[in-house]
Parts: sequence; C-alpha cells; structure tokens
Amino acid sequence: MTGETKICLVCEQTDQFVPLITVTYAGLDYHICPGHLPILIHHPEQLTGKLPGAANITPHVD
Repeated sequence: MTGETKICLVCEQTDQFVPLITVTYAGLDYHICPGHLPILIHHPEQLTGKLPGAANITPHVD
C-alpha cells in the first residue's frame, strides 16, 4: 500500500470524504466514487481528459 492520495476521477474528493472504488484500466489504478460510477458505465466519454483513453471506452447500453 502506498501513501498516495486517492481521489475520485470526477469530483476529486478523497477517500477521507467519500468511499472510492478502485478501477484498473490499461494497467493503472484509478478511483471513482459510487455517485459517479454511472458516468464510467454509461458516459465514459465524459471522463476524457481525466482518464486516458476514455473516449475509446464503449458505454453500456440497456
């Protein structure tokens, strides 16, 4: 375990204020809070600039 600060990709809150889910993508770990998980699932293009390659992730469609 490292001492790095974990922050949500979207709201940038730390794990001191919100629970965070760790997501591994392209060999790296990223974190997102449960409130913003639907963005990763349904609208990953909104993470462009925050998650490398986000524009290439196929969104889930119901």
